[in-house]
Amino acid sequence: MDNYGTILLVEDDVSLAQWVAEYLTEQGYTTHVCHRGDEVISKVKTLNPNIVLLDIMLPGQDGISVCRELRSFYTAPIIMLTARNEEMDEVIGLEVGASDYIMKPVRPRALLARIKAALRQNNEPNKPKTNNNIVTVGTLSINTESRNVKFNEQDINISSAEYLLLHYLASNAGQVVSRDAVFKATKGREYDGLDRSVDVLISALRKKFNDDPQNPEKIKTIWGRGYLLVTTAW
Repeated sequence: MDNYGTILLVEDDVSLAQWVAEYLTEQGYTTHVCHRGDEVISKVKTLNPNIVLLDIMLPGQDGISVCRELRSFYTAPIIMLTARNEEMDEVIGLEVGASDYIMKPVRPRALLARIKAALRQNNEPNKPKTNNNIVTVGTLSINTESRNVKFNEQDINISSAEYLLLHYLASNAGQVVSRDAVFKATKGREYDGLDRSVDVLISALRKKFNDDPQNPEKIKTIWGRGYLLVTTAW
């Protein structure tokens, strides 16, 4: 059987973890299971998986703090699993470095599609579109090699998911980009009609760049069309 990569599944529900692991194994992935949050770091350092599926509610250490700790050394995709349909979970998860999230109950084909998209995106990073690997819009500067972001000469702390979105918007500054285009460029998959992660990331970016959420000037939502990074506002 083909081996498409190694997955670490972190899920405290033993029966759920078992059937998800069996399904992913059938699909050609080497799947390891961990049931406690405080065991994840050592598992990742030992296994070096291609992707981590990380539940938020875990014994020992919660998934949010695990994700934050992982991002100090682990650069591969992390998909958060959450049973709570709360935007705050999505915001925090994405801000601490999650690549994507999926709501429980997990649908096998949907999960597999997210995994494939995350791995494909990780293997095919966005190509820089400017000379010297720098994207500049006004006083916004994005270094596509170091992924360092500066605004008004100040370093901006930014998550991996936020970086991908900001880089895409800045590379298309002055143009309205559709939601579908954003999903394909930053997540490697099409918009499914329900996923709110891009809206969550837009909101997080506005906060970091002091863009009024009620009347944004830097990153605008063009209703019915998509998003616009306004060149004259930076």
